[in-house]
Amino acid sequence: MPALDFLQVSIPDQTLSGYADGVLVCRYEVSTAANGAGERNGSGCTPRGLHQVRARIGDGLPVGAVLRGRRWTGEIWTPELHERFPGRDWILSRILWLSGCEPGVNRLGEVDTFRRYIYLHGTPDSEPMGVPGSHGCIRMHNLDLLELFPNVPAYCKVLISDQPGEAFQKTVSKEPS
Repeated sequence: MPALDFLQVSIPDQTLSGYADGVLVCRYEVSTAANGAGERNGSGCTPRGLHQVRARIGDGLPVGAVLRGRRWTGEIWTPELHERFPGRDWILSRILWLSGCEPGVNRLGEVDTFRRYIYLHGTPDSEPMGVPGSHGCIRMHNLDLLELFPNVPAYCKVLISDQPGEAFQKTVSKEPS
């Protein structure tokens, strides 16, 4: 997969699409917030609008590495560990930490995506994709995230949209050469 320069998350489709030079290169099922779309601090919603990847965390960690406070705890997720901590919001394997690009929409004040700690991150494979279920972040299955992560540079643009992905794709995609 080539280096990506743009990601689009479609909340209605529960998909993440990756583009390189305007060409759709990959698509994954994701899980956005159970509370729907919204930008307010404390809402538990997935923020919309244009973002960028502000930090890439976890490169080289094992699959299923448990991250808390953006640091590896030394644990690897297992069903047994899950049973010991039933209410835990599992952040696994890698983190792409997002920062809003639109002041007053998803940046600064009460709508700051970065200060809300909104990530693209791994989650247990037992968690369903294609349906909302997160606390605001964009969840991916670990192997999908491990495939995506090395191809997403810092400052890669990320559009989180409440529009279907197909409509968006028609406006940006070029025919492959």
